[in-house]
Amino acid sequence: MLGARCLLRALRSCSSAPCPRPKPPARLSVRDALRVQSPSGERVTVQGWVRSVRSQKEVLFLHVNDGSSLESLQIVADSNLESRELDFGCSVEIQGQLVKSPYKRQNVELKAEKIEVVGTCDPKDFPLKYKDRPPLEYLRQFPHLRCRTNALGSILRVRSEATAAIHSFFKDNGFVHIHTPIITSNDCEGAGELFQVEPSSKIKVPEENFFDVPAFLTVSGQLHLEVMSGSWRGSSSPSQRWFSPAVPRMLRSATNSLLLAKRLEHMLKNNFLTISYTEAMEILKQASQNFTFTPEWGVDLYTEHEKYLVEHCGNIPVFVINYPLSLKPFYMRDNEDGPQHTVAAVDLLVPGVGELFGGSLREERYHFLEQRLARSGLTEAYQWYLDLRRFGSVPHGGFGMGFERYLQCILGIDNIKDVIPFPRFTHSCIL
Repeated sequence: MLGARCLLRALRSCSSAPCPRPKPPARLSVRDALRVQSPSGERVTVQGWVRSVRSQKEVLFLHVNDGSSLESLQIVADSNLESRELDFGCSVEIQGQLVKSPYKRQNVELKAEKIEVVGTCDPKDFPLKYKDRPPLEYLRQFPHLRCRTNALGSILRVRSEATAAIHSFFKDNGFVHIHTPIITSNDCEGAGELFQVEPSSKIKVPEENFFDVPAFLTVSGQLHLEVMSGSWRGSSSPSQRWFSPAVPRMLRSATNSLLLAKRLEHMLKNNFLTISYTEAMEILKQASQNFTFTPEWGVDLYTEHEKYLVEHCGNIPVFVINYPLSLKPFYMRDNEDGPQHTVAAVDLLVPGVGELFGGSLREERYHFLEQRLARSGLTEAYQWYLDLRRFGSVPHGGFGMGFERYLQCILGIDNIKDVIPFPRFTHSCIL
């Protein structure tokens, strides 16, 4: 009797307990799915865009990518899961079992149980075509779509890693990251080639500025960085001596972390050369090559000159120092070396690109700086800059790197527009 009551109580307990629900499939990115070393048939959900569709009598093969990996995940499905909407470029959500692939080129594949087309794509109208490898020039027309290609996907990944590597180098060496303003009232480079910022309102009050002064899109944040600078230059040596050790060390550190050292081994393993601007001009004048712009002392170096100098010096980076005072902005330190009046400026030229870095010692001497500003009629606009010399000036210098040029250098890409996610240039501002 007691046993019957226990059995009845157990049956009632079972009937009142909730029924176990099937565990939903885990949602994996393509990258995480490809990283599974020993798949055991676990049910997963993967989302992405279809990179290829291949249909056989009884089997359907897809390659799907969600942007998390350059490599796509192969999907194997019964042919009855095929639909008219399933085509190259469409977005899909796929549920199935992650299994070991019998093919040597891949470790895993997804055996599909359900394929849902989330967003259709008409392959006739889609600018990217299956198996096509369009040139980078063609892809520039479609900045909203070109990131789906492996070429641009690879470039953007290297760009992201390069940014992190450079920031890591400076952080590890005690630097502080400062965000400088996009809108500025000063022309840092002194060339006058600025985009002015104005209200878009159709009604404008004559002779009135939104900021009370003319404002422009910045061309450089270095003067603002100089305001924030709290470091002394450690010696009174010429510009190349403080510039030379830091730049190669940063280049080697950042590039090694990107695993691109083999491609750039010749460039990075050698000591960088140093020549003066005057020596550079002598080399160019003696060259057998015909230049579009004739090299003359007092004229700036053009890209064709810079590339020739690098090739002439053995395709290794070259520092060019001591440029004519007339070519450089007011804040660069006067070398006082007449009659060829030069400033303590330095550029680093690299193979395939030309100028990559530019820097200088800053004019820390109040009266020298005051005289240069007065001659240029800039004293009032740069009174704040003079204040930095009036109130505790120190010897200092700085340099900047063209980040996109660095990417061109390490990736061997000819056109700078192809290493920028959304390039802006003359007659083009797409998106």
